[in-house]
Amino acid sequence: MLYGIAAAASALLLAALLAALLRLPALRLGVVERRRQRRVPLSGGVAVVLATCGVAGVGDWLGAAPLGDEIGALLAVAVAVAALGLIADVCRFKARLLVVGTAVAAAFVVPYGETGVVGGAAAVGWIVFVALAFRSLDHADGVAGTVGVVTAFGVAACAAAELLDGSAVLLSVLAAALTGFLMHNWPPARVALGTCGSLFTGFLLAVTAVTTRAGHDPAVGTGVLFALTAVAVVDPLLVALSRRAAGRSLLRAAPDHLAHRLRRLGLTARGTALLLGAAAFCGVLVATLAHTGWAGPETVLWVAAGALVAVLALLRVPAYGLPAGRRPVRGSTRAPVSRLTLRRRATAPGRRRAPSAPVYAPRRQPEAGNSPPGSGDRRARLLESSQVSGFLRVRNG
Repeated sequence: MLYGIAAAASALLLAALLAALLRLPALRLGVVERRRQRRVPLSGGVAVVLATCGVAGVGDWLGAAPLGDEIGALLAVAVAVAALGLIADVCRFKARLLVVGTAVAAAFVVPYGETGVVGGAAAVGWIVFVALAFRSLDHADGVAGTVGVVTAFGVAACAAAELLDGSAVLLSVLAAALTGFLMHNWPPARVALGTCGSLFTGFLLAVTAVTTRAGHDPAVGTGVLFALTAVAVVDPLLVALSRRAAGRSLLRAAPDHLAHRLRRLGLTARGTALLLGAAAFCGVLVATLAHTGWAGPETVLWVAAGALVAVLALLRVPAYGLPAGRRPVRGSTRAPVSRLTLRRRATAPGRRRAPSAPVYAPRRQPEAGNSPPGSGDRRARLLESSQVSGFLRVRNG
């Protein structure tokens, strides 16, 4: 108990300190992500990886909380995935390489003896999907860290119920490290998780969840795995459906994620992070109760129904077509109209064109003979006085 408290506190403080220290080098090296016309360094992921591995490794070395050979191998493979993500942050290579690298890493840690070959292949695909889903969650401040903390505690509780002490300790340390990272990532964020930290977090959570549910009913296990990572899974599904309906490329970046749509509904950045964290907590709570037997397996259907309703509702929020420099009206759900569309409507056949700007002609001088009485004498006197004053200025100057 005392070691758990000390390990959590150490991971939290170490992650917060490393995230602050690595921020300036990341800015100087250009390892940044541009958000809202500002540069956010991607040093938070490295801080989370170092803090998690350092605290968990020291605990295993001292014998206070032995991880075991399997958890040690899992941590080593997760570090390799994080290194691949760090290379992606620095070099910006294609996403297909991340998919292949994560799949190869997942193939080494899946328990094929309990899942079988077919189940193991499905588990590899699920691990890759969840890892990339956490990478997708890092599109807004505070979202990936908040959802990661809640999910880590939920999976750790399921692992503790199965007497998997090594997995529970590792995920507890990961949750503490993510909490320390959130000190710098809470809106407005000073650091971001990046591909390095998001792949590391999603990979550890997915593999541990699969290992925990291995050997149980596959149908119930699928529901529990979905409920544990409901928010992370819904985000890429929402993006894929939205881009498919709009005829856009799936790999083309756009402001169409969960947090983007919630912000367009009027929520603040902190309110969005808290709402998604609360949604993740509901899914994790249902999954934990279903896994431990405190609730029936059918309860995970409520999570699936809630996720479906959320996707259908958020699909109605406009995500594309905003002109540059134009922000949506708070609370408005109507799609914005571009300036080009307005110009085409104004010049369309059968429509009355808007009146052009009035042209102001110079005022005509009255012609000779038409000027009012006395106006010519007054004008002559003014001209004579101006000439006299000019002559005097030249003479005195």
